[in-house]
Amino acid sequence: MTNTLLRNEILDLVERHAQETCATAAFQPGSTAIPAAGKVIGAGELRNMVDAVLDGWLTSGRFNAEFEQRLGQFLNVEHLLTTNSGSSANLLAFSALTSPSLGERAIKAGDEVITVAAGFPTTINPILQNGCVPVFVDITLPTYNIDTAQIEAAISSRTRAIMLAHTLGNPFDLAEVSRIARKHGLWLIEDCCDALGSTYNGRPVGSFGDIGTLSFYPAHHITMGEGGAVFTRNPQLKCILESLRDWGRDCYCATGCDNTCGKRFAQQHGDLPFGYDHKYTYSQLGYNLKITDIQAACALAQLDRLPDFIDARKRNFAYLTQRLAPLAELLVLPRATPSSDPSWFGFPLTLDPAAGCDRVDLLRYLDEQHIGTRLLFAGNVTRQPYMAGRNFRVAGSLDNTDRVMNDTFWIGLWPGLSEEMLECTAQRIEQFFGADF
Repeated sequence: MTNTLLRNEILDLVERHAQETCATAAFQPGSTAIPAAGKVIGAGELRNMVDAVLDGWLTSGRFNAEFEQRLGQFLNVEHLLTTNSGSSANLLAFSALTSPSLGERAIKAGDEVITVAAGFPTTINPILQNGCVPVFVDITLPTYNIDTAQIEAAISSRTRAIMLAHTLGNPFDLAEVSRIARKHGLWLIEDCCDALGSTYNGRPVGSFGDIGTLSFYPAHHITMGEGGAVFTRNPQLKCILESLRDWGRDCYCATGCDNTCGKRFAQQHGDLPFGYDHKYTYSQLGYNLKITDIQAACALAQLDRLPDFIDARKRNFAYLTQRLAPLAELLVLPRATPSSDPSWFGFPLTLDPAAGCDRVDLLRYLDEQHIGTRLLFAGNVTRQPYMAGRNFRVAGSLDNTDRVMNDTFWIGLWPGLSEEMLECTAQRIEQFFGADF
């Protein structure tokens, strides 16, 4: 048997195995778990991953090259690089803006960055890790995004950038934030880790700012296990991002390639000897944050399913909105930012004072019913233990952020949830409040 035939036989067996093991079990209300988030994988993903293993190429290779190219097309951006997590993508994005290669525009230690405290820590951690100062602005309900009316008052002579996430897939007001960034000459980083497929005025999120980021953790819109991406339209930023991801090296040769420029031993670099190997010349203070081709193989199969995943998230959001509308006097229901079309990551709910209960009581009840919930990540990150003693500034009050910390949670709407599961979730919430609509 030839190697090709043997390989095809192995892949066919993998597909048969997936068909038998990836089938969805019948839903049993009250006993089947309804997770807040999860992955949907099947034969395509398993087949691709085994195919990558059979290549024996353990670092980034052919699957990664195709994935980067196709995802960049989907987002309508020229330059997209995979990395090993969404958190790493945020680290690369912000660190790139501190590169001396940017000259006077480079962000320096002590500079300030506009952001919000209601979100995930690794949106703001790179600001702190680079010695800069996050400036926290409050959010609005029910969009859960930055209150754009407060941004300009928060800007000081040290402000250099705005770094914001599209909360739970709901785009922030990109028209206004972009206008402010242009007016004041600020960099704009869009954290799209929860927002793949969301659009604003018909354009994909991440394509408005200088740099965008994504996460491919299993809870997100598509997955490769652990992984992320960073993307830009700016060729200079692309070179910096790639260097930072790849040890800080000056050479841009792909893994496994050498001397693609034809000048590997024919250049002068700084104070190094003439002809010093370009492959071992470092122009940035970098890391090693690449992925494996096995991860890319999984994500490539997920990319084929992305349009259906996005449709399912939108459909499930619409169902929950309609189904929970009778509880609007007790729960603040989420609302899309005007001019946006979100690919929702979760369905946020905030207790109204009229609800007359504590959030923890409702979450305990739902947990007993095997219904998963999540808080809006850090709530108010300034109150998290690790922020004690850190250098940050609060512009105005964070009243809505504190309300999120105390009263907000979200439930699932990911593609693995059936309408039966969504209906069960709505019924259990109604029962907690003593309602039966």
